[in-house]
Amino acid sequence: MVSGIIFDIKKFAVHDGPGIRTTVFLKGCPMRCWWCHNPEGLYTDPDIFYYENRCMGCGDCIKVCSIDAISEGIIIDREKCTNCGECVEICPTTALRTTGRTLYHQEVIEEVRRYSVFYERSDGGVTFSGGEPFMQPGFLKALLEGCREEDIHTAIDTSGYVKKSVFESMLNLTDLYLYDIKLIDDKSHKKYTGRSNLYPLQNLKILYDNGRSEDVVVRFPVIPSITDTESNLEEVSSLLSEMDIEVINLLAYHNVEEKYIMMGEDYKGDSIPSPKDDDFKKVKEFFEKEGYIVKEGG
Repeated sequence: MVSGIIFDIKKFAVHDGPGIRTTVFLKGCPMRCWWCHNPEGLYTDPDIFYYENRCMGCGDCIKVCSIDAISEGIIIDREKCTNCGECVEICPTTALRTTGRTLYHQEVIEEVRRYSVFYERSDGGVTFSGGEPFMQPGFLKALLEGCREEDIHTAIDTSGYVKKSVFESMLNLTDLYLYDIKLIDDKSHKKYTGRSNLYPLQNLKILYDNGRSEDVVVRFPVIPSITDTESNLEEVSSLLSEMDIEVINLLAYHNVEEKYIMMGEDYKGDSIPSPKDDDFKKVKEFFEKEGYIVKEGG
């Protein structure tokens, strides 16, 4: 059996592909998007979240930490912390919580299989998300193979940032791709995600070359003044036209600074305003005019 690290399993999901689905969130992501909504998926290793509003100030976590990574005021030195979890176990109010657990692929398959009747009745299935699910390729492949054996429809929610060989190795195991397209200009892509868009564009072309364009739903985040500029919208439309992709889901940015504070991470998204109704309308109308099937949300 193959093991991997996940941070959540969401049952009865209706925004991560067609029908009723189970969404499995794998930890680890190569990108650092300014607007990331799932920072708990950034790192492959487990993280410790601190919920200040639950803390009663007992100090038990400080006493139990053998490497002095926690100080008065419940300040966690993230560089010292080894995520051993002793502070989590002793916390009486669950103010400290570990995000991320190791499971064997068969354990995950057994969990998702319990809801097969709902997949069958709604043309649903299982979606593997993250983070970036391709960051754990062996685990992801075992999960896809397990679903294929159970005749469960599969989708991968991906940024496409993965080596060609790894991406191609799972083509015949994946039914649907929820494919993130953010920025076409490589300089802007690097600025706002920390990575080049070479891999994402290369792997999208692989799907096209293998006749899989109908199995791709593009997910486009509407980020005011960043992704919704006229030049980027036109470049995205041109790319999708070349790839014969017809369906676009528009995703609204919203501020999730609280999550970053709980895990001790800096949040670049605090300078980004949430899109107004007019922002969304403008983007939706643009893509509809270009002939795409546009849906708001996942």
